[in-house]
Amino acid sequence: MFLFEKAVTGSRKYWIWIVCLFAVIGAGFLAYLRQLQEGLGITGLSRDVTWGLYISQFTFLVGVAASAVMVVLPYYLHDFKAFAKVTILGEFLAISAVTMCALFIFVDMGQPTRVLNVLLHPTPNSMMFWDMLSLGGYLMLNAVIALTTLHAEQKGIAPPRWLKPIILLSIPWAISIHTVTAFLYAGLPGRSFWLTAIMAPRFLASAFASGPALLILLCMAIGRLTKSSGLREPVQKLAVIVTYAMILNVFFVLMELFTAFYSQIPEHMEHFHYLFAGLDGRTALVPWMWTSAILAVASLALLIPPGTRKNPKVLAAACGMVFLSLWIDKGLGLIVGGFVPSPLGAVTEYAPTLPEAAIALAIWAIGILMITVFYKIALAVRESLA
Repeated sequence: MFLFEKAVTGSRKYWIWIVCLFAVIGAGFLAYLRQLQEGLGITGLSRDVTWGLYISQFTFLVGVAASAVMVVLPYYLHDFKAFAKVTILGEFLAISAVTMCALFIFVDMGQPTRVLNVLLHPTPNSMMFWDMLSLGGYLMLNAVIALTTLHAEQKGIAPPRWLKPIILLSIPWAISIHTVTAFLYAGLPGRSFWLTAIMAPRFLASAFASGPALLILLCMAIGRLTKSSGLREPVQKLAVIVTYAMILNVFFVLMELFTAFYSQIPEHMEHFHYLFAGLDGRTALVPWMWTSAILAVASLALLIPPGTRKNPKVLAAACGMVFLSLWIDKGLGLIVGGFVPSPLGAVTEYAPTLPEAAIALAIWAIGILMITVFYKIALAVRESLA
């Protein structure tokens, strides 16, 4: 009851924020009702591009969810005390991100009853089945860990001993959710852009950069809004993780470019040509992809030198660049770029429609609402013990 009371009490600014989020959710729900009635034809999807904004957001958010392991592993496995105050924040971020992943899959299915097919007719040789299993399991693990830890913190006691095996299980499970998602794409032999052995490592590198970058920005926002102390050290440690993960991500992308262009295999090169130079006069994603590349390089220029990385304002800007760069790369380029050109050479561009964007924004608003409420409860518990 104490936790629920803290979620429904707040300042005027808090309630204005909540009302704004509900307004975005309401607009998206109306757009979804239209999609439910008229079908996916109201989206920008086509015969050649069958996955778009919904699936790309799902792919990006799986990485954000998996990144919680970067605070859980050092704290619980190596007893790294600096992450004590941010571990619960990482768990709540993972819960919110997985919930958004499930909602994006839900709206992409078109008809809600189709979701039941995965449950009523499980197919172990389908990667979608294992993706559902891994995401559902990870959501339950994080919910149990977060709620149990929060209740223990509220009572001023250590978490129960039975929680440790669950925490240890969540570490490889976190890696599995993004690995299985990568296999969804790498397992499609007709899509040469995704047919690469480093798809899973590339997914994990981008996840361990984007997720902690977002967590850093959230911690900075918390410190600014609530004057919370003790977050500077974990933020700086997370910044080091973001730096190395982003270096790996850029390295993997360069490996893909070298393999495609040094081998001169047309099927591999054409996708990169479309993304960065355009094909047949179609250049919709070219500005986006160059923006992503420039942001990636600029973020590393700010993150690699310790002097700039330790500056809070510069770090916030760099983390924003990392998050936006990887959102463009995975949230636009990776999925759409895999469909253009098609296996038959057709160049069919994709652009999300207004209803499609409204639904996507609504799901993001749901996730932000969850993070807002979860973080408010967690901070309220800590304030009551201060």
